[in-house]
Amino acid sequence: MIKIFFKKNLLKIGLILLILLSAFLCIYNIKNYTANTNTSRSRVEQFNSENRQRAQINDKQKTQGGVNSNTPNKNFSSNNNKTPGSNAQIPGGRNQRGESMFSNNKYAPLLTLYLIIFFALCITAFYFFGYRNFKINNSNTKILIFSLLCVGLFLRISLSTVMEGYGGDINLFKSWASSAANSLSQFYVNSKSADYPPLYIYILFLIGKLAKISSITPYYTLLLKLPSMIADIVTAYMIYKLAKKYFSLEMGILLSAFYIFSPAIFINSSLWGQVDSFFTLFLVLSLFFLSEGKFVFSSILFTSLVLMKPQGIIFFPVLLFELIARKNLKTLIKCAASCIVTSLVIILPFSFNQNALWIFKLYKNTISEYPYASVNAFNFFNLLGGNYKESSSTFFIFSYKIWGIIAIIAITAFSWYIYIKSKNKIFAFSCALVQISGVFTFSTGMHERYLFPAAALSMLSFIYLKDNRLLILLAGYTLTIYSNIYSILFGGFGNTTSHTLISDGTCILNIILSAYLVKILLDIVLKKKGFNPESFDIKFY
Repeated sequence: MIKIFFKKNLLKIGLILLILLSAFLCIYNIKNYTANTNTSRSRVEQFNSENRQRAQINDKQKTQGGVNSNTPNKNFSSNNNKTPGSNAQIPGGRNQRGESMFSNNKYAPLLTLYLIIFFALCITAFYFFGYRNFKINNSNTKILIFSLLCVGLFLRISLSTVMEGYGGDINLFKSWASSAANSLSQFYVNSKSADYPPLYIYILFLIGKLAKISSITPYYTLLLKLPSMIADIVTAYMIYKLAKKYFSLEMGILLSAFYIFSPAIFINSSLWGQVDSFFTLFLVLSLFFLSEGKFVFSSILFTSLVLMKPQGIIFFPVLLFELIARKNLKTLIKCAASCIVTSLVIILPFSFNQNALWIFKLYKNTISEYPYASVNAFNFFNLLGGNYKESSSTFFIFSYKIWGIIAIIAITAFSWYIYIKSKNKIFAFSCALVQISGVFTFSTGMHERYLFPAAALSMLSFIYLKDNRLLILLAGYTLTIYSNIYSILFGGFGNTTSHTLISDGTCILNIILSAYLVKILLDIVLKKKGFNPESFDIKFY
């Protein structure tokens, strides 16, 4: 009887043991995290002390007229660390002596080895599900997806203890969280270095409050990473639910597992400590509500997206495409009102003792902080030597900035054409993919992490459009996202003017992927007129 029970429930027992093992590993790493934190804190304090000394020298030189204040400081971090003396780093995670800021670079080769193994396992899984028609028993579905989500979260938390993250960003987030916790309404008055719009400051406010509890203080960095790690898991669950609904149970499990365990995803949240995963979750939700015809909810989320990070404006045209296509004044008014109310609710708590137009000034300053053709983004301008080159510089008749604006207009016009030609709201995901892929590759001022949403958007475009070529895009963007973030995080691109096989190869691949995406969408809307995914019988192979 016992043998029969174990044989019948072998998979469930194995999954439960896997959850327990990952939970134990998570608890063990958290318990041993304090010692690592103390070591890292001493390094950061030494680094900050050196930067303060350099800042004092720079300020003295400026007052004596020895430094031209208009000269751009090339020792900025690639991520908002723009103030000399406030944790300034040169791109690539190195301090101004060229020394690596990360003591855990020894783990970097292991991460790349994991990437190779990950792709090998994915190819094997896709082979069995596609060619061998492997099926998952419905009775195992709940425990299987629950196990994937739990193991994914526990492993992310364990990974986050391996390294403190990108020093400049983590230190800024800590500073902002503490400032917000002290006085949320006065945050932008007290935090002169703050260049994030208000929405994510609410999250930092909560983290800052929690970090004041003495027993939680040693885990400050883990708290800062936690929202993005949770966002990864929620996004993966959404991918599972949508793939299960519009494709198949097997595809739902497969794509969800791909997103959970993809190194291109967790390198950003667990290792770097950035908030792009949180941003991507809001983007996916806004596009989902748009595809479901729930325009008010979509408007609220699109507005929240822009109020989380300025690059949210890249995706806002997708909402406008649908509103214009509907030609419904009542819907337009509702959505406009939703955007205004959402903006007021998020902005007003920070507006005390502020100029009425303070939020516009914030965006203007944030956007103008990096007037460069490329900011460590492996894209078209980087390939041509434009990394950290002034965007006002002339490049073939026009300046880089003008070429970037022309690219944005052309890309948005193409997205609009695809959306209008398709006459279907499910193209919202693919048009958003066009926006981020095209703008990242051909516009100016792009950072290495801005392409991050492309992985989730490739998956969701495949789920809705059922075109297997979108899986090639998914694999390609996984490689380029990982390559770009890895190179900056682990100091593989420390010299901003250097060209390497990896950086140039990634630039070229991003250009090819953008062109291939254009071809795929043109094939769908022009060669498959009256497009209706539900009528297609596409096998996965």
